[in-house]
Amino acid sequence: MIYLASRSPRRRELLAQIGVKFEPLLFREGPRQDADTDEAVRSGEQPGDYVRRVTHLKAEAAWQRVVMRRGLQRKPVLSADTTVALAGEILGKPVDRPDAERILRILSGTQHRVLTAVSVAFEERREIAVSESLVTFAALDDARIAAYVQSGEPFDKAGAYGIQGRAGAFVERIEGSYSGVMGLPLYETAELLRKFGIVVP
Repeated sequence: MIYLASRSPRRRELLAQIGVKFEPLLFREGPRQDADTDEAVRSGEQPGDYVRRVTHLKAEAAWQRVVMRRGLQRKPVLSADTTVALAGEILGKPVDRPDAERILRILSGTQHRVLTAVSVAFEERREIAVSESLVTFAALDDARIAAYVQSGEPFDKAGAYGIQGRAGAFVERIEGSYSGVMGLPLYETAELLRKFGIVVP
């Protein structure tokens, strides 16, 4: 049994897929219960450095939550973060509809990077792994982009899309980890958990 420091239903589904038993570890009340960490991109920060930093901070905040909460059993905490990058630019979660359309226009007809970092924290030990995949999008016209944004699916997703949803039809090619693009690379996750003595089928 581990704690999952994420509200993402996709990460919950993926952990369940590989038979890992977990308990959600929710953060402070509010619309973003995982907002105990600063996800703002620092000047000159590269995508790989960014996703590692944010994931590490999430893991630290989650572990401190376990330590500070009385009566909470100490178990390993798993956290993750996903970012999308093109030509060195980090394309995060859209702030509104125009921003989602802007991001999708940038990704249209291109190959971009999707990086997902996974971290496990337990007592003084910290382990982190990063999965990087290349995703090639078809060319998208304005009508197709507008219809997708209207669906509401792009919001709260890095790069303004979810490959497991309607945007799967945009993807011409993927090189790497499909589950990593979804938000939790299963191979890297299983390897990390095994390091902490957690049996993964």
